[in-house]
Amino acid sequence: MAYLRHMRFFLHHILAFVVLVAVSCDVQAQIGRKNLPSFDDRPYHFGFILSGNQSDFDYALVDNDSSTFKSVFNTPRPGFNLHLMGSYTLSRHWRVRFAPGLSFQDRVLTYTFRSESSTGSDLTDDRATEAVYLDVPVYLKWRTDRVNNVAAYALIGSKYSRDFQSQENSNVVRGNDNELVEADILRLKRGNLSADFGGGLDFFLPYFKFSIQVKTELGLRNVLVPDFSKFASPLEYLRTRSFVVSFCFEG
Repeated sequence: MAYLRHMRFFLHHILAFVVLVAVSCDVQAQIGRKNLPSFDDRPYHFGFILSGNQSDFDYALVDNDSSTFKSVFNTPRPGFNLHLMGSYTLSRHWRVRFAPGLSFQDRVLTYTFRSESSTGSDLTDDRATEAVYLDVPVYLKWRTDRVNNVAAYALIGSKYSRDFQSQENSNVVRGNDNELVEADILRLKRGNLSADFGGGLDFFLPYFKFSIQVKTELGLRNVLVPDFSKFASPLEYLRTRSFVVSFCFEG
């Protein structure tokens, strides 16, 4: 997909910005200046999140009696997320965060099949899934007290996702008995549910709060659409998983 070509450029500039933020916070801490001293007095805060992700599958194989299927290999792929964010303060240390947005995630399964000829070599076939999710997450955030202009936090929550590019009902071939017999794509269900957990650091800058966050997303639903294709039949289940590095801007 075209957005992947810009991923490295995007991350390089974000990392450069992170270095500048860290240097700025260190200088301000040394001179004893506390930024945004009344930030936590307000119950509501809003912002946005820019993220890079690396996504793949958690999967298991069934006992397969196919004479051609040999193995399948999981290949993580990069992507990125764009989310809005709203935060509500419950108490001194606890907050609820709502962060709807879009997540672009690519995953690849590489299948190996035995050649049907006795002298032929093994055949490989990559099945790429390109997902554009509308994410609706809710998180519970626990944060430490500020030390000068820095605070640490932990995050846990769940997320419902809807894939705009799902081919759940596409490319279905049916036999004489109206049963699925073949499909030349790996079909995934449109809806997904995941458990998310991670943590990060809040940096209080002169005009806004900036956060660096890492998070793991573990899919709870089997998103595999079962059919009799050579790609779906060897699999017992497919669950999504992602590792996400986020940069949060909150005012």
